[in-house]
Amino acid sequence: MSEPEVGGLTIEDSQSSLASSTREKDPKEVEAKKAAKAAEKAAKEAAKAERAAQRGVKAAIMTQPEADDPLKDAYGDYPMVQSQGQTGRKWTHVEDLSPALVDQKVLVRGRIHTTRGKGKSAFLVIRQRTATVQAILFADDTTVSKGMVKYATQISKESIVDVEGVVKVPANPIEGCSQKDVELQVTGIRAVSRAAALPFELVDAARSEEEVKAAAERGEIMPTVGQDLRLDNRFLDLRTPANQAIFKLQSAVCQLFKSTLLAEGFQEIHTPKLIAGASEGGAAVFRLDYMGTPACLAQSPQLYKQMAICADCDRVFEVGPVFRAEQSYTHRHLCEFMGLDLEMAIHEHYFEVLDVIEKLFEAIFNGLATTYAKELAVVATQYPFDIPTFKPLRLTFPEGIAMLREGGYPDVDPLGDLNTELERALGRMVKEKYGTDFFILHRYPSAVRPFYTMPCSDDPTYSNSYDVFIRGEEIISGAQRVHDADLLTERAKACGVPVETIQSYIDSFKLGAPPHGGAGVGLERVVMLYCALGNIRKTSMFPRDPKRLTP
Repeated sequence: MSEPEVGGLTIEDSQSSLASSTREKDPKEVEAKKAAKAAEKAAKEAAKAERAAQRGVKAAIMTQPEADDPLKDAYGDYPMVQSQGQTGRKWTHVEDLSPALVDQKVLVRGRIHTTRGKGKSAFLVIRQRTATVQAILFADDTTVSKGMVKYATQISKESIVDVEGVVKVPANPIEGCSQKDVELQVTGIRAVSRAAALPFELVDAARSEEEVKAAAERGEIMPTVGQDLRLDNRFLDLRTPANQAIFKLQSAVCQLFKSTLLAEGFQEIHTPKLIAGASEGGAAVFRLDYMGTPACLAQSPQLYKQMAICADCDRVFEVGPVFRAEQSYTHRHLCEFMGLDLEMAIHEHYFEVLDVIEKLFEAIFNGLATTYAKELAVVATQYPFDIPTFKPLRLTFPEGIAMLREGGYPDVDPLGDLNTELERALGRMVKEKYGTDFFILHRYPSAVRPFYTMPCSDDPTYSNSYDVFIRGEEIISGAQRVHDADLLTERAKACGVPVETIQSYIDSFKLGAPPHGGAGVGLERVVMLYCALGNIRKTSMFPRDPKRLTP
């Protein structure tokens, strides 16, 4: 008599199965299962890639209209532009499209941002830098054919196109576009340069954290793009509206820096970036061979802008790259950044330099908030922030230490430097007490400043130096410089700087040197902190850090 069945198995089979499940798993069997899973995953990825490739082929199928289409001259891919000639046509910027142009025919060049097609109609969003406009096609066989609609919907995203159309005012504002009060009724469309499959969707890269969080609260998942993937494909990432605006703001800071200093009697100079020895002291330099002689990339234009002062240039500035071989992986350090440097002769006191710095940043803050309000609004759409307050404030380093100790940091070193946590804490306290996001901390301990920093006359433990802060983070480091050759030599030796590598610099002070001071500004930090972006890589076009040398 057979054993009763349990779920299709005999009791004996069931017991045997239970016993085998409690036995230790065979390592070979485990490895085989892992390999099978890996193979299955690889097969799925390959199939996914194949489908994506097929979609790409399908999208590229219709590059030219059918021969019997009566509107065939209104669409189709251009031949490669090779400067064959000029037609005299005029293109209109997308940002200039407005109701004032209603019923006028215009020609715009931009990228396909999004495409949506249904039957005989298609809706495209054309993007040109930060401006977008909706373009519509309705097949009526008079101005638009079915073939034109099909062609338009098969152009891949991010392709560059020329669109001809009539400006119309829609019944309701186009909320998804920057040009909300107009749309283009397309009469012609041609691809100038088609885009291949994208590593990520630009709409995902342009999405704000707030939008993602709001979607999560509704139970939805919105794709985002990680920092490494963005930076690996920076040429695509830079197309997002926020990034377009960020680098217009960066350009604006440079122009405001230059124009303000030129108005203050400064002149622009250009100093060597290949030098014989470290310009800041320490070992954080990129060393190289210069025709058989040891050399390095300049950590700053410090030595040369001082020599320019000794050459009676009086007031100088430079905008140029700075190189630091530091193993820093923080949110605010790079191995290469753009330095905004200034140096000036002074008569009596380093406060003369601080007066210029305050005037300079007042111009930068006001210029960004007014002339570039549009760009700030675009950045805030993806990275919300409040415009920082500018009310000049000067505190001595001991005063800053006292505020920190009173504010809950009793162990802060009165003769040490401030780390990021302490800087931010002091920034919060200053904002609460004085109502400003901008302040200057001066009279730093000599031990934490470069060898060329002038000691205080009343107490050489401290120095005639200063840092400038925005939102509790340092953007400027500066000081009155030592202009006496003997003292400079003494300081260099004390700080471990090989005197022979900077002998020409020291010699420049032996023939009469005016008292002087200056500062170095990190351009990327200014924009990062003004817009509260949180990571300096967002304000470096192609960042260089200890792990990134491309693209």
